[in-house]
Amino acid sequence: MTLSNPKKKIMQINRIFDIINFQIATYDKKIALAQKINGEWKSYSSKEFKSIVDNLSLAFISVGINENEKVAIISDNRPEWNFIDLALQQIGAISVPMYPTISADDYKYIFEHAEVKMVFVGNDEIYQKAKVATENTDIKILSFDQLESCPNWKDFMKSGESGNLAELESKKEKIKSDDLFTIIYTSGTTGRPKGVMLSHRNIIHNLLAVEDRLVIPRGTSKALSFLPLCHIYERTGSFCFMYMGVSIYYAESMETIGENLKEIQPQVFNTVPRLLEKVYDKIVSKGYELTGIKKSLFFWALDLGLKFEPNKSQGFWYDFQLNLANKIIFSKWREALGGNILQINSGASALQPRLARVFWSAGIPVCEGYGLTETSPVVAVSVCNLRDIRIGFVGKIVNDVQVKIAEDGEILVKGPNVMQGYYKQPDMTNEVIKEGWFHTGDIGELHEGDYLKITDRKKEMFKTSGGKYIAPQPMENKFKESSLIEQLIVVGENKNYPAALIVPSFDGLREYCKHKDIPYTSDEEMIQKPDMIEKYQREIDQLNKYFGKWEQIKRFKLLPKPWGIESGEMTPTMKLKRKVIHSKFEKEIEGLYS
Repeated sequence: MTLSNPKKKIMQINRIFDIINFQIATYDKKIALAQKINGEWKSYSSKEFKSIVDNLSLAFISVGINENEKVAIISDNRPEWNFIDLALQQIGAISVPMYPTISADDYKYIFEHAEVKMVFVGNDEIYQKAKVATENTDIKILSFDQLESCPNWKDFMKSGESGNLAELESKKEKIKSDDLFTIIYTSGTTGRPKGVMLSHRNIIHNLLAVEDRLVIPRGTSKALSFLPLCHIYERTGSFCFMYMGVSIYYAESMETIGENLKEIQPQVFNTVPRLLEKVYDKIVSKGYELTGIKKSLFFWALDLGLKFEPNKSQGFWYDFQLNLANKIIFSKWREALGGNILQINSGASALQPRLARVFWSAGIPVCEGYGLTETSPVVAVSVCNLRDIRIGFVGKIVNDVQVKIAEDGEILVKGPNVMQGYYKQPDMTNEVIKEGWFHTGDIGELHEGDYLKITDRKKEMFKTSGGKYIAPQPMENKFKESSLIEQLIVVGENKNYPAALIVPSFDGLREYCKHKDIPYTSDEEMIQKPDMIEKYQREIDQLNKYFGKWEQIKRFKLLPKPWGIESGEMTPTMKLKRKVIHSKFEKEIEGLYS
């Protein structure tokens, strides 16, 4: 498998770590990676990147890490994450990335299951959990932050500076495209995580498959990275950025994304729908704060945007108005994202069509994609232009990947992006890969030959006692369009009607109360007030109109606290853990049917 630059065919890339030499030969970036430390951006050039990775590879050799042995990486996004990952690849060792937010018990399970030899942690909080998880083991822990009680990665790297580069080159030569390079333990919505085994070839295929869907200039673009690198979406995306000569800047935190966008002014970033929902809600809440003609203009522009059809003529008068709205209203939206955005990639869960519609109308292209850890991840991704974008779809199937829809509607995938299997779990592997087809567990449809639409998760659909099927995901997505709803789960399996647990958007609720001159006390008190419950009933009634009578939400319960990762109701990729929620809120759910 070969990656090539359209201008110069310099070298072949058969292993992911070859991207470093490719970047030097093709772009020789002054800024390959950057992070902010104490208010200043610290950057690494392509050549510095290579030197650090080589020294780390030699350090791993010196401490006896051998081919196919496992090393865990647990950290927020930072250049050190990439350094360790690529250094392990070069000696044929296997990286095991893990979410910083999971429990010490989960760490312990993965360390044991993967037979981890070393662990790299980002900070003291992670170190304390990793220390508990490695008690009574020989697993060595090193840290990226300077910690008093833990060896530091820089000292470890120095131990490789006197190593033998010829020995390293010899090890690199032996590594093949089909060799395993990582095991990613999927968070899962139930049970223990499964270790997805991915090869260099899996990822290289994805790089080739998605690079032409990116409309950013090679060699000169910047990307802001904030989704977890331990998730294959951001990790494959980062490899693609490296290959295309894009400078990667790591956001300081999820709270500073807005500020970092303004100072970096990137051309591209990867995100999840939840963040775009928050951006949109924040913009709309600012609109409500306006008065007079400014407020009228804001909502006039917003209404135009919500009616936008990207590949359909809407007439001269609409186009004239939209052009005006872009100059006086939407230009400020673009400025808030740094002013240079050419493409936003959205994945991991369903994007509300209204968000895609309004962002495209505002000159902010949001391109939805679809995939799974098991598919490296991309199966389909949007083509980033007004002619080929299809709102409500996850894009076109990428090159060399086959997709077919089974009789029950399940999406089946075959291609070089499909995983090698689940680590140490051949039975589970055989359950999902049959005759070469990976069974995704998602329900979908193909339109126009190769445009894919996701309609639900196979295991999440349920029947009411009347025998009617309910597909909860599209319903939940639609109800979350309300500015007053943050999170929602549809329940009602084997019951006579669907109902819902709702976590309000308390920011939205405060704005509503402010607009209506209603005194706001506390979140807990407000959701118990009859007039607030009546307001939510009106919201539900309005959105129920989009569904058949058997699907409509008949009753609901407002909850005072958001669901989260650490509290256990959400996966690290922000998917609902339905069984956990059903268990935790059993009384509330039963109350909806009493």
